[in-house]
Amino acid sequence: MGAVRTTVVVGLAAWAAGAMAHAGDWPRFRGPNGSGVAADDHATPIEFGPDTNLAWKMDLPGEGVSSPIVVGDRVIVSAYSGYGYEPGDQLDLVRHLVCFDCASGRQLWTRRVEAVLPEDAYSGMGVPSHGYASHTPVSDGERIYAFFGKSGVHAFSLDGEPLWQHSVGTDSDPRRWGSASSPIVVDGVVVVTAGPESRSIVGLDAATGAERWTSPADGLASMWGTPAIAALAERTDVVLAAPGEFWGLNPATGKVRWYCRGVGDDGFNTSVVIAGDVAYAVEGRSGGSIAVRCGGKGDVEATNTVWSGRDANRFGSPIVYRDRLYFVANGILSCLRADTGERLYQSRLPGGSGGGRPTRRERLFVAGGG
Repeated sequence: MGAVRTTVVVGLAAWAAGAMAHAGDWPRFRGPNGSGVAADDHATPIEFGPDTNLAWKMDLPGEGVSSPIVVGDRVIVSAYSGYGYEPGDQLDLVRHLVCFDCASGRQLWTRRVEAVLPEDAYSGMGVPSHGYASHTPVSDGERIYAFFGKSGVHAFSLDGEPLWQHSVGTDSDPRRWGSASSPIVVDGVVVVTAGPESRSIVGLDAATGAERWTSPADGLASMWGTPAIAALAERTDVVLAAPGEFWGLNPATGKVRWYCRGVGDDGFNTSVVIAGDVAYAVEGRSGGSIAVRCGGKGDVEATNTVWSGRDANRFGSPIVYRDRLYFVANGILSCLRADTGERLYQSRLPGGSGGGRPTRRERLFVAGGG
């Protein structure tokens, strides 16, 4: 939640269209399985900006903090307009899904999704930090799935044709902070964490939108992270962190296969990251850091906890790369050993802030080789 204020610009770092095909798709929040790590070490420039490694930029129809996804030769991103950052009435709130050509930046199509009202008000600490287009779309290579909270889940073809829509609830979290968890796709099921909307995780058939299962849990009301997939030798688990616990779910039924005491008893703002068969999470406030080996049955705290610590985070999700766990909080980059949790170093980032609201009204999507 609330990492970046976004407005009207999508930029693409300079590289040929073939480089993106070489690097692979970026089909969901934080890329392949939410890792935040590009498949090709040469895919991402180490320097970028308005005059460096910029191939194109295009206006968006409004605001949003969702991330773009890349599917083949297409870049898809969501936005919202009519109410919120710009003064207006909730009756004017509209979500947008926009598709651009990867190589040229030419807009290929745009679709509007009318809002289901009333929405959580644009006031207080929560909604103004991230707005009404906070969920990153996801694609399985055949279709695009966009989640807009109370306004439901919407499926489109790669050419932008509406295919189906499904409501997953219209409730709010206790603080009325809005909704931010992004959907994922696994084995033909669109998995939606509808914590604020219905205190549940919902599995929808990717082809038809029919509900395959729903798993209710009151603790999901204060959960804003996105699940990841643990591809184990004997099965596949959907792994997520709710306040105070890790869960491993069966993607075919939504049933909990295993659980483990976690961090963040009063809420869970970040997403888990999986490296190998280990899931990692770092939370703030009353939370901490933890690594849990995925798999097993029932309560696996005693057998599957790899390590735990008191490292603090807030909204930014961690990354595991080359046996190191990285996360950023309050302008400070921390690096831990992924196998033990030992802190290796901390470094203040140039221009790092204390996590206040950004004011820059520009969004750059940077990817590709420099």
